Amino acid sequence: MSWLLLALVSAATLAAADVATKYFFRGRQGWELVVIRLAVPGVFLLPVVFAHPLPAVPPVFWAWMAVLVPLEIVGMLLYLVAIRDAPLYLTLPYVAFTPVFNVVGGYVLLGEQVTLKGFAGVLLVVLGAYLLNLDGHKLRAAGGWSAPLRAIAYERGSRLMLAAAAIYSVTSVGSKQAMSYATPESFGPFYFVLIGILVAAASLLYHPRRLRVLARGPGALAVIGALSAIMVVTHFLGIALVQVAYFIAVKRTSLLFGIALGAALLGERVTPRHVIAGSIMLGGVLLIAGG
Repeated sequence: MSWLLLALVSAATLAAADVATKYFFRGRQGWELVVIRLAVPGVFLLPVVFAHPLPAVPPVFWAWMAVLVPLEIVGMLLYLVAIRDAPLYLTLPYVAFTPVFNVVGGYVLLGEQVTLKGFAGVLLVVLGAYLLNLDGHKLRAAGGWSAPLRAIAYERGSRLMLAAAAIYSVTSVGSKQAMSYATPESFGPFYFVLIGILVAAASLLYHPRRLRVLARGPGALAVIGALSAIMVVTHFLGIALVQVAYFIAVKRTSLLFGIALGAALLGERVTPRHVIAGSIMLGGVLLIAGG
């Protein structure tokens, strides 16, 4: 399977998991959502871990784990706090900047280089994702489309989301570096099972009541866990085949899948802005695929 198809499958399953989480667990507190999105998928990935066990790895692999796993959890917490405490139109646009950070991080840590055509594609995806997350009505009152960028000066949620985007750019590049000591088939499932175990352990120690969410809606949890597990497997299989910046940029099409699913399942409105932004993103994907 090509890296492009793997990226699109990863994007689609990520979007479906997001929509399912929103539909079945709206109103839940931040740490409960962390448990759902990071701990539950680990249960579904356990069979893959046993089917593709981690090979013998050097000590540097575990050093990477000691850095990356806490960063993944902190990144998720920052993301959830940002969207909880600040308007979405001032926070979500920052998710778009991860692929740009990946261009720099991929070059520094992995020696990956992107072509001029590929970089133009990344920028188009970033622009489309940025526009996709803007709320036109609220932005007119807030001072225009640059409002999210200017909000860095006064909106804590915007700063938190930018920090989350920066963290995810580090973990996406760093996890590929760590994966070089293992295999794509073994690393991704092991990585997320380890994250899930630590989230569950932290919950037992500090937030045991938050684990009650696992007893509510087992069918919904199974759907979210299975979708997230597919996302993880396709992510690491695909990212092993191409530059991180390209893969993450294409995976940002999860925003398009999310809008389509939100409209179909939740009755959310699709506007002309969504269509324009989506077309820009797809143009970027085509440039990347041909770059």
